[in-house]
Amino acid sequence: MSQTEANKGFLNELFSLRIHKRTQGKLVRQVTAYAIAAVVAIGAYTMSQGWLSDQRPEIRLGIPVVLTLIGAWVAFRLVNYVPFAEFLISVEAEMERVSWSGKDELYRATLVVIGMMFLLGGVLYLYDLFWVQILSLLKVLRFQI
Repeated sequence: MSQTEANKGFLNELFSLRIHKRTQGKLVRQVTAYAIAAVVAIGAYTMSQGWLSDQRPEIRLGIPVVLTLIGAWVAFRLVNYVPFAEFLISVEAEMERVSWSGKDELYRATLVVIGMMFLLGGVLYLYDLFWVQILSLLKVLRFQI
């Protein structure tokens, strides 16, 4: 399928009321649609407080509301667009196969990571001290610790 055919497909899908595979990938699709709608709403609010702040109240409120409604509709249609919906369905299926760590394992792994960060930070500090001393003795650096 060419790029223009894909674009025509989404434009046709934009005016459809069809819901693709209603029960599959429902949670991921809902969260994705809400996230897209929230980003659009925040952008519309920012526009009303910025670019439109010196306009009449009906314009300052009307344009962001219309843009938010259009953005919510596009978000709803996007998560039902067949290629994107299939991707989200496969994401949810893959996430169900993941074996999540328990609380104790997560705690131990976090302690190991934080401990290694401090250990490696100390090693790098000692390397830095060593090279500062060497380069100061060779008069490459003009200061000494």
